[in-house]
Amino acid sequence: MSLLRNVNRALTVTTGLQVRRAPRTASPRPAVNPAERPAGPYHRPSAGELATERLLRQPVFIISSIRSGSTLLRMMLGAHSRLHAPHELHLGAIDVTCANWFSERAMKALGLGRGDLEHLLWDRIMHRELVKSGKEFVVEKTPANVYMHRRIRDCWPDARFVFLLRHPESVARSWHESDPVKRPYDKAVTDVLRYLDAVEKARAAEEDGCTVRYEDITADPEREMRRLCAFLGIDYEPAMLEYGTKSGGELVRGLGDWRDNIRTGTVQPGRPLPRREEICERLRPTCEAWGYPA
Repeated sequence: MSLLRNVNRALTVTTGLQVRRAPRTASPRPAVNPAERPAGPYHRPSAGELATERLLRQPVFIISSIRSGSTLLRMMLGAHSRLHAPHELHLGAIDVTCANWFSERAMKALGLGRGDLEHLLWDRIMHRELVKSGKEFVVEKTPANVYMHRRIRDCWPDARFVFLLRHPESVARSWHESDPVKRPYDKAVTDVLRYLDAVEKARAAEEDGCTVRYEDITADPEREMRRLCAFLGIDYEPAMLEYGTKSGGELVRGLGDWRDNIRTGTVQPGRPLPRREEICERLRPTCEAWGYPA
């Protein structure tokens, strides 16, 4: 403390300045589910405003539950010469805040609420990755996007949605098997049900989206890729079926699937559909709603 006093005494004499101790850094805030974080005020740009409000055009969002094969679908779409599909971006967990009254007032004078600032940042991040790729359209597949699909639509009114379904029991078992100690089967079912319900609500809200099934992709990948390309208004390319082997550096845990199957570079057979007696009672309503035998 005496050293700081001596430094300040010398600075005061020579410059009139003083040194203060830096405040202690606050503890990191825990991650927030996009569904639980208030969006803050924002403006949805009209079709005429898109040219100045957004850099991206017609971004593609894969809406799915966890453990539904979204990494496989991302890899296949990303193998197309016109589609760039980076790893999960988790945009909804990014906070933008004004640190003081002056910045808050400055942004308000520009007509930008916190939600508007977040939308501008999301748009810039995705556009940056797209430009680096040299392709035309970007594909985003973070599973948590299912909880903020309305926000995505408000950010990009021209966004396109691909809904990826998988047998609910297969989803729950895959989620359980990824970490059996941390996620006992009953907990895995509870976790998965939240995602499945959110997927169904998003499908009902976005009537112009395209729905595909993981089981159909693994059974007849060419047919499903042709169907998806038609939805996106691009020509089918055979390279989508052989997306190439991937290393551990390209598949990072926490940003999508990273296991051996996805690293092979080709579509692997899916697990057999569960028998009726193997389906959890809590999952059966979703099975029936999605057309899976329950």
